[in-house]
Amino acid sequence: MAEISHGVAAVLSSLKGGDFLSSSDFKSEQIVALLDLAAQLKKGDRRIDLGNRVLGLIFTKASTRTRVSFQVAMARLGGQTVDLNPKVTQLGRGEPLEDTARVLSRFCDALAIRTYSQEELEDYSKWSSIPVINALTDLEHPCQALADFFTMHEAFGSLEGQTLAYVGDGNNVAHSLMLCGALLGVNVRIGCPKGFEPLPNIVEKAKEIALDGTQILLTNDPLESVSGANAVYTDVWASMGKEEEQGIREKAFEDFCLNMKLLSAARPDAIVLHCLPAHRGEEITAEIIESDFSRVFDQAENRLHVQQALLAALLGGL
Repeated sequence: MAEISHGVAAVLSSLKGGDFLSSSDFKSEQIVALLDLAAQLKKGDRRIDLGNRVLGLIFTKASTRTRVSFQVAMARLGGQTVDLNPKVTQLGRGEPLEDTARVLSRFCDALAIRTYSQEELEDYSKWSSIPVINALTDLEHPCQALADFFTMHEAFGSLEGQTLAYVGDGNNVAHSLMLCGALLGVNVRIGCPKGFEPLPNIVEKAKEIALDGTQILLTNDPLESVSGANAVYTDVWASMGKEEEQGIREKAFEDFCLNMKLLSAARPDAIVLHCLPAHRGEEITAEIIESDFSRVFDQAENRLHVQQALLAALLGGL
């Protein structure tokens, strides 16, 4: 088994006991160290035993990849997960969040929370005495971004100076891609229709924390965003909770479908990413998602490996 270097171990040990609420919570070197550890775990070069620790899952929103990847990650680390579905716990009957958070801190070693409001996630962090992980909110999806840049690293090696083009809704995924990309030195271009851009404060924060020379670009022209990109990324046009806007969004986004014509503007060796679930024929064509350009299912698998590394670091299992 490969040993983690002293320097990487020291960087990751600084994360012990902390939260992961936003892609901007970690420093550049901490993200790089997490991706290095994820690579070792994926190759089977390193094994970590957390000694039967328990991860609580509080998922208000539906989930496949996030839920299963966290469950399998904890199992591979020798731990367990407990499903704390609000519909079958006292949360669903109005128990105050601050009471729930303090009680769960006595039972569990960490919480992964998937909900609508970032403020709710931050309240859990305030009242919990254990690590709290953002498993998706309407504002950010930081675990997804870790897997996305890990997938790019596998494809291209060094990330610094690479260009990721995101085409579609300026949603939580776009927010985390900008923030995480800025810290890793990846140029991130967001192509959105007018009125569907990312939040201005997130854009400004990404620019503030970006490594020297790293570009964060917003455009309403999908071709401009994709031109010369190393990776082209898209997501559903109507995120969870916005399904009633589907018809309006289909009209607004009709020029933003990731098809062969749009992809041809990227580099010849470009890869295609999508966080799934995908609506083939809407934001991406079936031809693209099933093509040799696609790394979509590698990307989905990588959720497991980066979250395993994240849990190991937050729970002090290094």
